[in-house]
Amino acid sequence: MARAGEDALIARYFAPLSGPGAEGLRDDAASLTPSPGHDLVVTADAVVAGVHYFPDDPPGSIAIKALGVNLSDLAAKGASPRGFLLTLALPDDWTEAWLSAFAEGLGTASRHHACPLLGGDTVRSGGPALIGITAFGEVPAGCMVRRQTARAGDRLCVSGSIGDAALGLALRLSTVTTPDAVALDALRDRYLHPRPRLSLAPLLRRHARAAMDVSDGLVGDLTKMLAGTGLTAQIEAARVPLSSAARAVIGGDAGRLTIALTGGDDYEILCAVPPERLAAFLDEADQAGVRATEIGSVEPGEAPPRVLDASGAAMTFTAESFSHF
Repeated sequence: MARAGEDALIARYFAPLSGPGAEGLRDDAASLTPSPGHDLVVTADAVVAGVHYFPDDPPGSIAIKALGVNLSDLAAKGASPRGFLLTLALPDDWTEAWLSAFAEGLGTASRHHACPLLGGDTVRSGGPALIGITAFGEVPAGCMVRRQTARAGDRLCVSGSIGDAALGLALRLSTVTTPDAVALDALRDRYLHPRPRLSLAPLLRRHARAAMDVSDGLVGDLTKMLAGTGLTAQIEAARVPLSSAARAVIGGDAGRLTIALTGGDDYEILCAVPPERLAAFLDEADQAGVRATEIGSVEPGEAPPRVLDASGAAMTFTAESFSHF
């Protein structure tokens, strides 16, 4: 059976996801006007089959991840979503069943986060599938929370739990095993389905001096946050929040703890909060339904951040984070 052409695919699967200004995806561009007194915030991330997800992952889960990783960046900037562009490069063996399930997952995530589709492009990849998303958000003018604006004395906090997705990937690859079926399912789910912390966006604007999302590993991303600023940090591994599933898999294994601290795909928020704002931030995060945990502090200095183990000794890592290159 002949497969539908590009225009038919867009009309069938993606036009129903479009929002105001997108003209039902019948034009070559969309219009987007920020709310009065607001700035636009723009971010772009792509996920590639065999690099960021397994080709046999559920198509709906792939879509949820593709949008979620971008919404996580918006959340860390204190931004509320306004819409997104989708570039979908399909491999030669794509099927309409795959595309239908992908569009269904994308629509579910789009509606849940109030982030409609504004346009994009659908092409043949000539290789593996690639899903590129450019997401647009908005913040009150001048209020975007930046990455490298921490100050000495700020307290470092993270949202949610760290290491679940990295351990989920290790379990999927069988480099780590567990007899705990509940933990296995929970960690694999965290790998498949990021949870962008959009409910924290207004709190970050009110309380955080600097923030970024944890996408490539907590230790490496903290290093990026402070690189070139004349600042360093100290965090305590014992204070880094771990889910019950992660604790069950890690046990007392130092290597598995390292995976949790340095592995990617957390999509939690790492932020620097002035000491006088810390209590309010932690309390308001709890009220927003997202646990935030203080894990250390920002200090003067040029050395890489230190991670202390339970005995107070500095931990060492072969690699601090995921890297494409």
